[in-house]
Amino acid sequence: MEKAENLVELIEAQTHVWNAMFHFKKSACLKCAVELGIPDVISNHGKPITLSDLISVLPIHPFKSAHIFRLMRFMANSGFFVENPQGYALTSAGQLLLKDEPFNVRAHIFLSCDPALLKPWNLLTEWFQNDGPSPFDTAYGNNLWDYSAREVRFGNMFNEAVASDSQLSVEVLMTKCKFVFEGLTTFADVGGGTGKVAKAVAQNFPSIKCTVYDLAHVVANQEGAENLEFLAGDMFRSVPRANAILLKMLVMLGPAKGRTGKEWSKLFSDAGFSSYKVYPVLGMRCLIEVYP
Repeated sequence: MEKAENLVELIEAQTHVWNAMFHFKKSACLKCAVELGIPDVISNHGKPITLSDLISVLPIHPFKSAHIFRLMRFMANSGFFVENPQGYALTSAGQLLLKDEPFNVRAHIFLSCDPALLKPWNLLTEWFQNDGPSPFDTAYGNNLWDYSAREVRFGNMFNEAVASDSQLSVEVLMTKCKFVFEGLTTFADVGGGTGKVAKAVAQNFPSIKCTVYDLAHVVANQEGAENLEFLAGDMFRSVPRANAILLKMLVMLGPAKGRTGKEWSKLFSDAGFSSYKVYPVLGMRCLIEVYP
């Protein structure tokens, strides 16, 4: 009996390892489904679509049509599509894959699956063994921001992903957390990209002078407004003065660090801040208000 129980435990352990090993397939299949236009085909059909109707309009080689079933089953098991007797339909997550969905995450999918962004993750071991500041530096000899400035294709993809992510964040901020901007006269979005957040603040609060601060190549062709300006600079050297400064999801490639309440408190205290408030309004992320 003991040997049988040990075998069951070993099989479960092996399954756990395999799930971790092949987890990359989920993002690869997600990217493939979006590139083939499957979510938009389902949506445009106006009702659940059968597999045969779907295959008939997809831009695929005829010899590959038999494999679409496997892709659809994988996407359904992953929670993007739902299969019923009438055919396939989109889930709420699947709606975010649509080209015309205002809050779509397509740009982030393409960025996260891009070979340039995957390369650093394959160099984690080397990074742990050298004195480089990040796996990205290990892969390319410079940081994410310098690489984005030099490689135009990647830079455009990165900026588009940041802008698309800001779309939903802005909606949440202006709906649930508008109060954090009340009473301000100046506001700076540091690393603000194309200015999605700052534009929303400027429109909702005409009395606030808003500044988008980012690298020169990011803000070069951006147009300001009466209470909105774009300013070129390097946030690692300086930041503009303002009543409030926003630092939004400044991605640094490396092993992620989740912090407890005590760790956040120590981090802010060590940095010289007096207090802070956390607003858990952004799903797996939060809005954190920090006071001098």
